[in-house]
Formats: sequence, structure tokens, C-alpha cells
Amino acid sequence: MAKCLWTPSEERVQQTNMYRFMQVVNDKFKKKFNGYDALHEWSTDNLEDFWATMWDFAEIKASKPYDKVIDDPTKMPGAKWFEGSTLNFAENLLRYRDDKTALIFRGEDKVRRTLTYKELYDETSRVAASLKAAGIKPGDRVVGFVPNMPESIIAMLAATSLGAVWSSCSPDFGIKGVLDRFGQTKPRILFTADGYFFKGKVMDSMEKIAGIIQELPSIEKIVVIPYVSETPDISVLPNAVLMDDFKADAPQEIEFEQLPFDHPLYIMYSSGTTGLPKCMVQSAGGVLMHQIKELMLHTDLKKEDTIFYFTTCGWMMWNWLTTSLATGATLVLFDGNPFHPGPDALWHMAEEEKITVFGTSAGYIAALKAAGVKPGSNFNLSSIKALLSTGSPLSREDFEFIYDEVKSDLQLASISGGSDLNGCFALGNPMGPVYSGELQCRGLAMKVFAYDDDGKPIVGEQGELVCTAPFPSMPIYFWNDDDGSRYHSAYFETYPGIWAHGDFVEVTERGGVIMYGRSDATLNPGGVRIGTAEIYRRLEQMEELQDSVVVGQKWNNDVRVILFVTMPEGQTLTNELMGKIKKDIRQNASPRHVPAKIVQVPDIPYTLNMKKVELAVKKVIHGQAVKNKDSLKNPESLDFFENIKELQN
Repeated sequence: MAKCLWTPSEERVQQTNMYRFMQVVNDKFKKKFNGYDALHEWSTDNLEDFWATMWDFAEIKASKPYDKVIDDPTKMPGAKWFEGSTLNFAENLLRYRDDKTALIFRGEDKVRRTLTYKELYDETSRVAASLKAAGIKPGDRVVGFVPNMPESIIAMLAATSLGAVWSSCSPDFGIKGVLDRFGQTKPRILFTADGYFFKGKVMDSMEKIAGIIQELPSIEKIVVIPYVSETPDISVLPNAVLMDDFKADAPQEIEFEQLPFDHPLYIMYSSGTTGLPKCMVQSAGGVLMHQIKELMLHTDLKKEDTIFYFTTCGWMMWNWLTTSLATGATLVLFDGNPFHPGPDALWHMAEEEKITVFGTSAGYIAALKAAGVKPGSNFNLSSIKALLSTGSPLSREDFEFIYDEVKSDLQLASISGGSDLNGCFALGNPMGPVYSGELQCRGLAMKVFAYDDDGKPIVGEQGELVCTAPFPSMPIYFWNDDDGSRYHSAYFETYPGIWAHGDFVEVTERGGVIMYGRSDATLNPGGVRIGTAEIYRRLEQMEELQDSVVVGQKWNNDVRVILFVTMPEGQTLTNELMGKIKKDIRQNASPRHVPAKIVQVPDIPYTLNMKKVELAVKKVIHGQAVKNKDSLKNPESLDFFENIKELQN
């Protein structure tokens, strides 16, 4: 049974934005809601009323009001949101122009810089003026190959203030990985930095940028941000200019281009491990509304907060974090390795910057625990009110680690969604309790269920995560998908008219959600589907192991579970340890979860966003080609999984 780890006090509940929003709904619609469940049910049954109320609650800046919230709440895909309205995404994020700190930048090289909201507006205005002078107009693509630093946000805001479409990759992407993304969308302007820092080393980007530009003839200008050098040599890059030389001389009023609600804002990319990445185009209004709902209500973000998320510009959490500017909060941007110079580096930062909302990945939390770090004992973390985790399922033990070793009085919000929607299906509820291993709730106005194989909603059992009603941040289309066939096949083939996300989940009796991993990576021994998360949960408790990946191998007209493990340096997988692993999984998961084979390998493949690539491993052991290894952080690791003799019998 899941253990209740935290319950907010009544005083804390009544101070939340969620509670205030609930009172607005009660007053406006003559309701008497006193908890999340009733509010959620109302929001999914009354999409139009919910989103209209959210528009007012968030004080969305629009030059023209909407005629109708949604044209057809039963249409998916293709529903039209807030038709008639005109707005600008960047204008909503730059609504404050005061002397409050907007951005704190912490580079791994000990750099610390701050920008106020006024300075952020002024800097954005200078870049926007230069982009306009370069002929950038609505619909043009402007891209960033950039570290997570203030100039990246400034470039995005400047581009979107003109109605340009923004897209970004982090500088640890390989040349082919960048070309697989930007090459599809033909950008006109590229923002980049001369390099970045990682584990104390300077990583020069100039040679990589030169290689990218050779294959991207659409690029008319390269704007280089000096980071690892004060005066980088940009002579190797055609049509390149330093950021300071590119910007207009003086700040000015930004003429925010007023555009329809569904004007394209971002192009987001799928991981691309099974072919060219999907280019998902999302709307300015849709992203703004969806993310501001999640930040204000589910994260309880307020102007006095300081929010941090450990992310790169190649992950949707960067986009999500950036929208926090619309609330007037202070954003902490970190670029580098979170374990440099030591495993407690981010907690030093959390103490120094008085971070109130600390966001990271489940992988980071597991690594922190494995390293024996006890942040709550070594740092003053009294400012932290919420800790967010995403990227992969957070185990029950890691939930308990947070409350035991970080802080006992905080909201731990494990959140899950994806780049596809630039947001979440299930996430935090600041008015509700936290149970071990469980995401607190399904998002407001998100009609999310677990479906069985017959397409029926189930509770307390594992099934396919689906969403049965439209939401504003759905992609408006995929790039180069004129007939919509790729978009349709990505989400709507399994259950027509219903979004199937590809996650294997359980909706609990109390309305929480347990994540079991990607449904295309679920195991099917004996015809019974089981999630990999339950196995990983057990393995994470074993100090003898360094890392692992679990896949299903087709065998004798069935599927058998194969476990690959990496060992600490100098250690070898023994029969004794294999026996211990099998016994633990049998006793604490089920006999079906027990691996048929356990094989030691030198490395485990991860995407650039640090997600395990089970599907690629599965392909390799079945002799199938992995088409796009450039989406992997360590593509050479896949070589270890070819022709493994232990899998031949």
C-alpha cells in the first residue's frame, strides 16, 4: 500500500492559488467545491467554463478578446480554441518591467549573473529590433543551439515578440542530431554560444557549429553569444556576428506582433530514436494557457517565488520553466553538470538562492540517493516549498528519500506529460496529500484515463494513458505533414478520436496516477503486460549495481524478460548476485517480473535528455536497425547489445 508522506495544513491550503481559483469558480458558477476531486470533475465536464475562468484568473494579455472558447469540445484533433482573440506570447511573459530579479544564471564555471524584469525587457527589445531589421516576420523560424543561459530566453522572447517560431537544441547534441531537427524546419537565424562547461571542462562548440552550418543553407545569420571566451574567434563561421554587435544600440518599446491564438510558437521534437524526430508545432495561445495553468494552479507559483528546474534548452522543461516569467517569479537557470564539483552542487545553489520550487529529474534523485547525499542535513532548505520530478517514474523509495533526507514539509510533485503537449497529463496538487510512488492528480481540464485493451476506463489496474477531450496545447500540426497522417498515427490510431500517449499507467482509487513506463517498452511475458518501473524500483535499492535496462525478448512464441546491468568499476556480476536479484524481484514485484536472463554490459544507452532507451536496446537484440543513433548521448553503447551469446539459448 502506498504510504501517505505529506498532507498540507489547512492554512497552507487556503493560501494556494488553487484554493483561490476554486473560490472564484464557486462564486461564478454557484458551486460549493471544497476539494480537488470535485473541481477536477467539473473542469473536465465544463471545458469552456474552465478555460474562460482560467483566462481571466491568469489575466491573459490580449489585444482582441475571443469570440468563443472552443468550437467543438468533442473534436480531437482539430478543435479550435479562443477564436477571434489576438495576442502575443512574449508580451504575456514580459508584462512586468520592474526592478525585481527575473533571471539568476548559475554557470558551472562559477559564473553568477542576474537580470531584473526591466533589464530583461530592455535586452529583449534590442534583439527584437535587430531581428526585425534582418527581415524576420511572423512564421519565420529562429533557432537556438544554446546553453541554458539568459541570452537563450532573450533570443526566444525577441523572436516570438515578432511572431517568429522558436526551436532549440542543447549544445551537447551531435551535428547529425541538430540537422535532423533544424534541417526539417529551415530556420533563417541561428543563435549559439561559443561553447559551454561540463564537469569542469571547456567544451568548444565552434567546430560543431561550422559543421551544422555547412548543411543548413537556410541560415542567413549566426549570432554568437560569448560564454567560454570573452572574445571568441567567429571567422570560421560565415555570416556570423557577436551578440553585442548584433543587438540594437539602445532599448526601445517592443512592438509585440498581435496574432491569432493558434499562431505557431514552438517546434518541439520527439526523441527520434526510431527515425527522424517528429516536429510538433504548438500554438502561442495554447502553450501559454496550458503552462500558466500548471504553474499557477498545480505548482502554486507566485510572484514572490524563486523557481529552478534542472534542464537544458533541448528539453520541454526549459520552455515550461520560461513561462514562469508570466507570474513575475524569479527563475534560476543552471548550465552544467549537476554533480560538479560534487554531488551536492545544486543544493548549495538552492540554499544560496533561496529557491522555493526545485525541479529536477527522477534519474537525478536516484543518483543523489546512490551517492549518499543528505541535502536536508547539510544545507538550509527552509525556503523550499515544493520539489518537482519528471523524466521517468519516481520510485516509492525515492519519494521516501525526499521526505527523509531533503525536507519533511514540502509538496513532492512527480509530474508526467511530454514534449508533445509541452505540459503534463498528471502532476501536483498543492491542496492534497502526497502518497509514495503516486502522482497526486490528473491535470485540471485534462480528461485522462487508463484504458484496458478493450478501450474501457479502469481504476486500480494498469492500462494505456489516454486523454478523451481536447486541450489547448495539443500540436496544431506536425511540420511537413500536409495531410495530417503522421499526426494522426502518432496519437489517434489506437483509439479513434482519443489521444493515446504511449504511457503505461494506473489511476488509483483516490484519483492519483502511478507511472509504469512507456507502453511500447512494457513487457508481455505469458501475454500479461507488466511495466518496467516495478523492476527498476527493486534494482535501485541494490548498492551492488550501477545501472540497468530491462527489455522483452521474443522467445519460443512468447516474450521473456531480459535484464542488462552495469557494475561499479572493478566489479563483476556473479551467480550469487544474480540469485539475489531474482529473489528480490520475485518477492517484491511478482514471479512474472523475474528476468529470464541477467547480462552484464559496459554501458546503458540514454537519450540526450537522459532517458533510458529501452526500445533501441530491444531493436538491437532482435537484429533490427536503430535508425537515429544521433539522438543518443552515448550511441556507441548500443554496440554492446549486438549478438550477445547469453541470449541465444
